[in-house]
Amino acid sequence: MQTMQHSTFRNLKNLLKSTQLGGAEDQKLMVPSERRVLTPKQAVLDEAKKAAVLALFYPNKNGETCLVLTLRPNYSGTHSAQVSFPGGKHEKEDTDLKETALRETFEEIGIEPTEIETIREITDVYIPPSNFLVTPYIGIAKNKLEFIKNHEVEKIIEVPLKNILDDSFVFLNTKHPHSSKKTQVPYFNFDNHMVWGATAIIISEIKELLKRLI
Repeated sequence: MQTMQHSTFRNLKNLLKSTQLGGAEDQKLMVPSERRVLTPKQAVLDEAKKAAVLALFYPNKNGETCLVLTLRPNYSGTHSAQVSFPGGKHEKEDTDLKETALRETFEEIGIEPTEIETIREITDVYIPPSNFLVTPYIGIAKNKLEFIKNHEVEKIIEVPLKNILDDSFVFLNTKHPHSSKKTQVPYFNFDNHMVWGATAIIISEIKELLKRLI
């Protein structure tokens, strides 16, 4: 898979905005087998806590398009030591979920909202263990970014777009990462980190969307 210069990627903005999403069909490619038969009832989704994340694409030092992910530190919580997008819980002072995603991105990795063009909202993902309904947004930065991580971020993971589009980075684990339960868990291996669950599901929809454009 060849690298993509960020100037070329930015030229896809209008297509990214207008192309129909694959939704659940694209998401399910990275959904663990135990969840494929569990469709949350609307009443559950209505009562779920709201959150938003940002899939932020930007140029690295070589002008190649990358996606930023974060590794969470070890803590006594549901998503300890997992790879995530910048983002978090919707707060009452946020105007909307897009503002939540941009605010959390600034707090977690130090990128000002003015440096980001928010392209579109994509399909929500429900996370049963923490009862969050997550709304993802795609964003594009024009210039190379300087990340400043806060206490919620153990490590910044920079993923070249070519790796996202390359199926050789997709694997299948037969054991749930956080229990002894056996199940089929698809995941991406980026920078020797297992990227699974909601993060992988969101990436899957973005990957399939981009494959229709590139």
